[in-house]
Amino acid sequence: MTHPEAHAVHPGARINWLRASVLGANDGIVSIAGLVFGIAGATSSDAIIFTTGIAGTIAGALSMAVGEYVSVSSSRDTERALLKKEKWELENFPEQEFEELVSLYEKKGLGRPTATMVARELTERDAFAAHVDAELNIDPDNLTNPYHAALASGLSFVAGATIPLLAMVLPPLSVRLPVAFVAILVVLAFTGALSARVGGANMSRAALRVVLGGAGAMAITYSVGLLFGVTAL
Repeated sequence: MTHPEAHAVHPGARINWLRASVLGANDGIVSIAGLVFGIAGATSSDAIIFTTGIAGTIAGALSMAVGEYVSVSSSRDTERALLKKEKWELENFPEQEFEELVSLYEKKGLGRPTATMVARELTERDAFAAHVDAELNIDPDNLTNPYHAALASGLSFVAGATIPLLAMVLPPLSVRLPVAFVAILVVLAFTGALSARVGGANMSRAALRVVLGGAGAMAITYSVGLLFGVTAL
């Protein structure tokens, strides 16, 4: 009998990596869009807008990478602690752990005889793997790598941040704001839909939510920029 759902962890690990990338890109778009629109409200200087955008991109990417590294590292440490505890329990209380495994399969809908047979066969093959899968839903050989998550998050933030930065500095001054605004909202709609697809949520609703949030952020920061406008040197 094959190990139940042994294939499920690998796609999950890829989904976590993709989730970090999509969220990093989306955060980069919104953060830098708000920043450059705020600066554009204060000054029309390309140099000031570009320099501020680059500084914000670097700071944001580092912040995202460090935050993702700390978060995934904490999660990984917790998983390792749970795996260590499960291994100790199997070594010291094998009978109780076997009964627990049988109970878990009974809760999934199997009758007592079938649950006992499944638990016995899986225990004979690999007791530790059977328990961590049924109890913890963890694959010890495929724990999320914090370095990969941090790199994906940081680089995706930079990729996302590049869009509003270029959308603000490349168009002519006369059409800069409307072109940048529309371009940013289009990209936000795409990343919002993509993040919803990754998570299995409603794509239209997620896209609308992100677009409204991004539009609000740009409007607010631009208004603040106008309030504290400066003269370019």
